[in-house]
Amino acid sequence: MKKIILLFTISLVALSCKDDSKTAEDKVEEVNQEIAYASFGKEINDTDALSGDRIMEQYKTLKVGDTLNTKVKGKIIEVCSKKGCWMTLDMDGENQVMVKFKDYGFFMPLNAEGDVVMNGKAYVSETPVEELRHYAEDAGKSEEEIAAITDPKFEYGFEADGVLLKK
Repeated sequence: MKKIILLFTISLVALSCKDDSKTAEDKVEEVNQEIAYASFGKEINDTDALSGDRIMEQYKTLKVGDTLNTKVKGKIIEVCSKKGCWMTLDMDGENQVMVKFKDYGFFMPLNAEGDVVMNGKAYVSETPVEELRHYAEDAGKSEEEIAAITDPKFEYGFEADGVLLKK
Protein backbone atom coordinates (compact mmCIF):
# COMPACT_ATOMS: atom_id res chain seq x y z
CA MET A 1 0.00 0.00 0.00
CA LYS A 2 2.86 2.37 0.85
CA LYS A 3 4.37 1.71 -2.60
CA ILE A 4 1.10 2.61 -4.36
CA ILE A 5 0.76 5.86 -2.39
CA LEU A 6 4.42 6.70 -3.08
CA LEU A 7 4.02 5.95 -6.82
CA PHE A 8 0.81 8.05 -6.94
CA THR A 9 2.54 10.99 -5.20
CA ILE A 10 5.55 10.87 -7.54
CA SER A 11 3.25 10.76 -10.60
CA LEU A 12 1.24 13.69 -9.30
CA VAL A 13 4.40 15.76 -8.70
CA ALA A 14 5.75 14.92 -12.16
CA LEU A 15 2.53 15.95 -13.89
CA SER A 16 2.20 19.18 -11.93
CA CYS A 17 5.69 20.28 -12.99
CA LYS A 18 4.74 20.36 -16.69
CA ASP A 19 5.49 23.81 -18.23
CA ASP A 20 2.40 25.03 -20.17
CA SER A 21 3.31 28.72 -19.94
CA LYS A 22 5.38 28.66 -23.16
CA THR A 23 2.47 27.62 -25.37
CA ALA A 24 0.19 30.23 -23.78
CA GLU A 25 2.77 32.96 -24.49
CA ASP A 26 3.08 31.83 -28.13
CA LYS A 27 -0.69 32.03 -28.61
CA VAL A 28 -0.84 35.55 -27.12
CA GLU A 29 1.88 36.79 -29.51
CA GLU A 30 0.04 35.40 -32.56
CA VAL A 31 -3.22 37.11 -31.60
CA ASN A 32 -1.54 40.48 -30.90
CA GLN A 33 0.11 40.63 -34.34
CA GLU A 34 -3.12 40.26 -36.31
CA ILE A 35 -5.30 43.37 -36.84
CA ALA A 36 -8.92 42.87 -37.84
CA TYR A 37 -10.00 44.55 -41.08
CA ALA A 38 -13.15 44.61 -43.16
CA SER A 39 -12.14 44.16 -46.81
CA PHE A 40 -13.73 45.93 -49.79
CA GLY A 41 -12.89 45.45 -53.47
CA LYS A 42 -9.75 43.58 -54.45
CA GLU A 43 -8.23 41.45 -51.69
CA ILE A 44 -5.16 43.24 -50.26
CA ASN A 45 -3.03 43.21 -47.09
CA ASP A 46 -1.59 46.00 -44.96
CA THR A 47 2.11 45.29 -45.51
CA ASP A 48 4.29 47.97 -47.12
CA ALA A 49 1.59 50.68 -46.94
CA LEU A 50 2.94 54.23 -46.97
CA SER A 51 2.09 56.56 -44.11
CA GLY A 52 0.33 59.86 -44.76
CA ASP A 53 3.57 61.85 -44.48
CA ARG A 54 5.41 59.62 -46.96
CA ILE A 55 2.63 59.66 -49.56
CA MET A 56 2.40 63.46 -49.37
CA GLU A 57 6.10 63.62 -50.30
CA GLN A 58 5.25 61.50 -53.35
CA TYR A 59 2.20 63.64 -54.24
CA LYS A 60 4.35 66.78 -54.33
CA THR A 61 6.42 65.28 -57.16
CA LEU A 62 3.33 64.53 -59.33
CA LYS A 63 1.86 66.81 -62.00
CA VAL A 64 -1.74 66.83 -63.28
CA GLY A 65 -2.19 63.59 -65.24
CA ASP A 66 0.62 61.64 -63.51
CA THR A 67 -0.21 58.47 -61.56
CA LEU A 68 1.63 56.41 -58.97
CA ASN A 69 0.74 52.80 -58.10
CA THR A 70 0.98 52.48 -54.33
CA LYS A 71 -0.53 51.31 -51.04
CA VAL A 72 -1.49 54.00 -48.51
CA LYS A 73 -2.72 54.35 -44.92
CA GLY A 74 -5.07 57.16 -43.91
CA LYS A 75 -7.91 58.23 -41.63
CA ILE A 76 -11.46 58.70 -42.94
CA ILE A 77 -12.83 62.25 -42.72
CA GLU A 78 -16.02 61.86 -44.76
CA VAL A 79 -17.89 59.22 -46.82
CA CYS A 80 -20.56 59.82 -49.49
CA SER A 81 -23.83 59.87 -47.56
CA LYS A 82 -25.93 58.53 -50.46
CA LYS A 83 -24.20 55.27 -51.38
CA GLY A 84 -20.58 55.30 -50.16
CA CYS A 85 -19.15 55.92 -53.64
CA TRP A 86 -16.31 58.22 -52.48
CA MET A 87 -14.51 59.25 -49.30
CA THR A 88 -11.98 61.84 -48.18
CA LEU A 89 -8.99 60.93 -46.05
CA ASP A 90 -6.73 62.94 -43.76
CA MET A 91 -3.15 62.13 -44.70
CA ASP A 92 -0.94 64.28 -42.47
CA GLY A 93 -3.18 66.69 -40.56
CA GLU A 94 -2.94 69.33 -43.30
CA ASN A 95 -3.73 67.56 -46.57
CA GLN A 96 -6.75 65.57 -47.67
CA VAL A 97 -7.08 63.00 -50.43
CA MET A 98 -10.28 62.39 -52.40
CA VAL A 99 -10.76 58.64 -52.89
CA LYS A 100 -12.90 57.08 -55.60
CA PHE A 101 -13.30 53.38 -56.25
CA LYS A 102 -12.14 51.73 -59.45
CA ASP A 103 -14.99 51.30 -61.96
CA TYR A 104 -17.50 51.85 -59.10
CA GLY A 105 -16.81 48.17 -58.38
CA PHE A 106 -17.43 48.53 -54.64
CA PHE A 107 -18.60 51.07 -52.08
CA MET A 108 -17.76 51.90 -48.47
CA PRO A 109 -20.30 51.65 -45.66
CA LEU A 110 -22.11 54.98 -45.19
CA ASN A 111 -21.06 55.08 -41.53
CA ALA A 112 -17.41 54.13 -42.17
CA GLU A 113 -14.90 55.85 -39.90
CA GLY A 114 -11.39 55.28 -38.61
CA ASP A 115 -8.23 54.05 -40.29
CA VAL A 116 -7.99 52.47 -43.74
CA VAL A 117 -5.35 50.89 -45.95
CA MET A 118 -5.88 51.32 -49.70
CA ASN A 119 -4.25 49.91 -52.78
CA GLY A 120 -4.45 51.70 -56.13
CA LYS A 121 -3.30 54.77 -58.03
CA ALA A 122 -2.40 58.14 -56.53
CA TYR A 123 -2.85 61.14 -58.82
CA VAL A 124 -3.15 64.92 -58.83
CA SER A 125 -6.12 66.59 -60.51
CA GLU A 126 -8.03 69.82 -60.97
CA THR A 127 -11.70 69.40 -60.03
CA PRO A 128 -14.20 71.62 -61.90
CA VAL A 129 -16.80 73.71 -60.06
CA GLU A 130 -19.76 71.52 -61.17
CA GLU A 131 -18.18 68.39 -59.68
CA LEU A 132 -17.30 70.18 -56.44
CA ARG A 133 -20.93 71.28 -56.11
CA HIS A 134 -22.09 67.69 -56.73
CA TYR A 135 -19.84 66.40 -53.94
CA ALA A 136 -21.11 69.11 -51.59
CA GLU A 137 -24.70 68.11 -52.39
CA ASP A 138 -23.89 64.41 -51.74
CA ALA A 139 -22.31 65.38 -48.42
CA GLY A 140 -25.54 67.14 -47.37
CA LYS A 141 -24.23 70.72 -47.49
CA SER A 142 -26.69 73.64 -47.46
CA GLU A 143 -27.71 75.57 -50.59
CA GLU A 144 -25.62 78.57 -49.43
CA GLU A 145 -22.51 76.42 -49.02
CA ILE A 146 -23.03 74.86 -52.45
CA ALA A 147 -23.56 78.28 -54.11
CA ALA A 148 -20.34 79.58 -52.49
CA ILE A 149 -18.26 77.14 -54.58
CA THR A 150 -17.03 79.27 -57.50
CA ASP A 151 -13.42 78.20 -58.18
CA PRO A 152 -12.00 74.87 -59.40
CA LYS A 153 -9.92 72.99 -56.86
CA PHE A 154 -6.43 71.52 -57.31
CA GLU A 155 -6.45 68.32 -55.27
CA TYR A 156 -4.82 65.02 -54.48
CA GLY A 157 -6.81 61.98 -55.59
CA PHE A 158 -6.67 58.23 -55.25
CA GLU A 159 -8.40 55.51 -57.27
CA ALA A 160 -8.63 52.51 -54.96
CA ASP A 161 -9.03 48.96 -56.22
CA GLY A 162 -9.00 47.50 -52.70
CA VAL A 163 -9.62 48.91 -49.21
CA LEU A 164 -9.12 47.53 -45.70
CA LEU A 165 -11.20 49.25 -43.01
CA LYS A 166 -9.84 48.77 -39.50
CA LYS A 167 -12.54 47.29 -37.25
